[in-house]
Amino acid sequence: MKANHLILFGFLFLGITATEAQEKKSLTLDQAIHLAWEKSNEVNLANAKVTTKKYELQSVKNHRYPDLKASAQYQRLTKASIDLKNNGSENEESGSDTKAPNVDQLVLGQINASLPLFSGFKLQNSIKVSDNLYKAEAANALQTKEETAMEVINYYVALYKAQKTVELLKENYKSAEQRVKDFTELEKNEIVPKNDLLKTQLQLSKVQLSLDQAKSDLNVVNYKLASLLKLDTNTQISVQESDLAAYELNNIPTDENPALENRKDLEALRFQEQASLESIKVARSGYYPSLSLIAGYTTLDLKNVVTVQNAMNFGIGLSYNISDIFKNGTEVKVAKSKAAEVQNSEMMLTDYIKNQVKKALEDYDLSVKQNSVYTQAVEQATENYRIIKDKYDNGLSDTNDLLEADVEQLSAKINKAVAKANVIQKYYSLLAVTGQLNQTFNLSKI
Repeated sequence: MKANHLILFGFLFLGITATEAQEKKSLTLDQAIHLAWEKSNEVNLANAKVTTKKYELQSVKNHRYPDLKASAQYQRLTKASIDLKNNGSENEESGSDTKAPNVDQLVLGQINASLPLFSGFKLQNSIKVSDNLYKAEAANALQTKEETAMEVINYYVALYKAQKTVELLKENYKSAEQRVKDFTELEKNEIVPKNDLLKTQLQLSKVQLSLDQAKSDLNVVNYKLASLLKLDTNTQISVQESDLAAYELNNIPTDENPALENRKDLEALRFQEQASLESIKVARSGYYPSLSLIAGYTTLDLKNVVTVQNAMNFGIGLSYNISDIFKNGTEVKVAKSKAAEVQNSEMMLTDYIKNQVKKALEDYDLSVKQNSVYTQAVEQATENYRIIKDKYDNGLSDTNDLLEADVEQLSAKINKAVAKANVIQKYYSLLAVTGQLNQTFNLSKI
């Protein structure tokens, strides 16, 4: 008996644990988007790329500073043979015999500095290239954040639609279930025929199937949103209607001009175009010589032979690769070809953005019209069901009419809930294609 009690307690404990594991979390749309920006792998990767470009720019700028190199050597020499020519001639004339010095070590220290003065403007143009690439990567990062925000919005609205559908189906299921109970009693008392009872039972089964499908869709969308936000996938995210309705539909674009001004992917291509034009100048720098200011300090001690201290030098260094006159033309052509690629990509993206904006405008206008129609449809379907119900109660309509009116009323309510959410979704989609989501959610501050 004790063992049975322990087993029962264990099952109860597991049941409570499983229930608690499904944590419920209420998130506003703004909170969900900011959470995605903090946790998203895509956003983190985009930020890392921006940081890399920033360091690359600093690395290129560092080339403006002089190169300073220091070196030192200490060498042991073994049985070095020293022949001092000048001393030897003098010794022969004087008739004396001088023994060669014993040289067994060499000490050498050097400090050399070089400052580039001119290299065909290669350095300053290289800095401009890196600066534009850094700005392009920063724009791409903002575009990634906008795309992530739109992905969150789509899942968030889809979750709201699924939750609202489940809610309405549950209400309808209760009504259908109660109708079956009522018809069962009426059929027992032979007030309604068996066939009418079967029709109500069939409708209950259909509602049950629709409810099961809606719950399945809800679980899938909830899982996807939780995964995107890096939450526990068992978390049940709750979306309130007020969370969506809290946002006013302001600054609605009417043409593609805001998109051409604000789209970050287009801005990134423009910076890339500037970088490609500067790259042509960098390639052309190969036609010019390089000029630099050089200076150095040397100290040397060759034991028993020579000692040099405080030997300083300075001057100008000039170098010119003559073969670049013939070879560098290809590098310039490559740079020009890459610039043409970027320009064509920019024109293609511009046309694509215009098409996106046109479709987004039409989709938004359509969603507003649909919402208006479905709002009226709910009123009409509700009134229709009331009239049919009165007729049915007075024996002026049959069960088919009653059940059909009930289905139409349910369908109208679901369509209204979905249409209202669609207006908000299409509104944010329109802001996304015109590059204005960053202004709505203060994206640039993150």
